[in-house]
Amino acid sequence: MKPHKNKVLATFLAAIGGAVGLHRFYLHGWKDRWGWLHLASLPLSGLAIRLWFGQPLLFTASPLVISFLAALIEALVIGLTPDERWDRSHNIESGKASASGWPLAVLLVLITGCGAVALIAVLARTLDLLFTGGAYG
Repeated sequence: MKPHKNKVLATFLAAIGGAVGLHRFYLHGWKDRWGWLHLASLPLSGLAIRLWFGQPLLFTASPLVISFLAALIEALVIGLTPDERWDRSHNIESGKASASGWPLAVLLVLITGCGAVALIAVLARTLDLLFTGGAYG
């Protein structure tokens, strides 16, 4: 009997620690390639920051920024998956049925708001750097 995979917890992990792949490791274990790709964004960004010191952080840390934005989209996909489909995908042998409820709805609203703010901030800073050379910040 396999352990039950909680959809609310998976959504929360994708929102909070998704940039380093916590949700992927929770759902698929340590052999998940996408989880390791998320995790690889951290040392890649660190290396780029050290190699191109003085360059805009948005560009040198772009692997981590992209991983973060992708994790927010994954959090929405996980959270919006119907409970029956979630159980067919992740809880076949657990013997329990998922019942997400209102905490998931609140979490999805917060993720949508934070994701929209993050995306707008990344776009605004990128366009500022590209068109003005960073004159506004």
